[in-house]
Amino acid sequence: MSFKIIYCIPSLYLAGGMERVLTLKANYFAEVYGYETIIILTDGEDKKPFYELSPRVKIINLNINFEELNGKPIIRKILLYLKKQYKYKNKLKKCLFEIKPDITISMLRREINFINSIKDGSVKIGEIHFSKANYRDLNGEKIFGHIQKLIAHLWMKQLIHQLKKLDKFITLTDQDRQMWTELKNVETINNPLSFSPGITSKCENKQVIAAGRYVNQKGFDLLIEAWSIVEKKHPDWELHIFGDGDRKSLELLFDKYDIKNCFLEYSTSDISTKFINSSIYVLSSRYEGMPMVLLEAIAFGLAVVSFDCPCGPKDIITNRIDGVLVESGNTIQLANEICTLIENDDLRKEMGFNAQKNAEKYRIENICQLWKNLFENLTNNKRK
Repeated sequence: MSFKIIYCIPSLYLAGGMERVLTLKANYFAEVYGYETIIILTDGEDKKPFYELSPRVKIINLNINFEELNGKPIIRKILLYLKKQYKYKNKLKKCLFEIKPDITISMLRREINFINSIKDGSVKIGEIHFSKANYRDLNGEKIFGHIQKLIAHLWMKQLIHQLKKLDKFITLTDQDRQMWTELKNVETINNPLSFSPGITSKCENKQVIAAGRYVNQKGFDLLIEAWSIVEKKHPDWELHIFGDGDRKSLELLFDKYDIKNCFLEYSTSDISTKFINSSIYVLSSRYEGMPMVLLEAIAFGLAVVSFDCPCGPKDIITNRIDGVLVESGNTIQLANEICTLIENDDLRKEMGFNAQKNAEKYRIENICQLWKNLFENLTNNKRK
């Protein structure tokens, strides 16, 4: 059974996890299943996708330019947002009626507010790449605290109202699925691995690795604090953090903790080699959806130490078997567990071996088969 599928996402030029996963799935659906796959964007019209898209995947950019809202005062931002949202709704509605897709998937960005009202006949699916606790987070907005809480409450209430109308709502982890107690249309489909490596790490090099954007969410400030403890015990080991963004605040911590062997690297297209040359992967995030880089680390057979943050690590790691889960935010415990793996070669290698076996279930053919089954079930029910 072949399908015509539309995905809605703001842009594809960013090197984010959501963009990466969508590219992987869209390519697979188009190349392997032969689905007519179309991605509708609102921003980044003159910027090429960061991840390589199959020529069989079509892109339509509506050129709404929501990025124009960035940096605007809150009142101006709201007025401009409403104007652009109205324009987006009309343009997307026109697209759906012209293309007549079987399935329309919202990545739970701005279109989730109105996509159910577009009666084009397609199955409507929502796909969230954040945990419920951290979705529509207003902490970056300069609003008085009590007003901020009220807005966040009303925003979530409105979101749940829309999610109930979807044919299906997909979370990345079971941990997150259990948080959406208001909904009965929720299923979990994990992220797929971006590749299946032919070679794995021997877990022998004295190198620890982490990766992600240099933002508060990723908790690299906590990792550097923990590393200050590790480095004093094991000065012959190095920590390499790969990512993009503002590194100034992190560099200041090097002086604060007198750190010598931690290096802030730029993101690389050859992360595979970095994994192979490392022995331990550390995830220090304050929150996640389902971290792609953690899946990649276990696929390369690295021993993993991760904060037990919401959501993702607990779904991926079996504690003390193929990795170690640490109390979220506990930098002393994080440091101690990194030291334990550094000091125990056999344990480190055993966890890396078990992690690589665990990664098999996240192969893209297994994950995309779950999506294929979902598409078939939903479209068959729609036709009844």
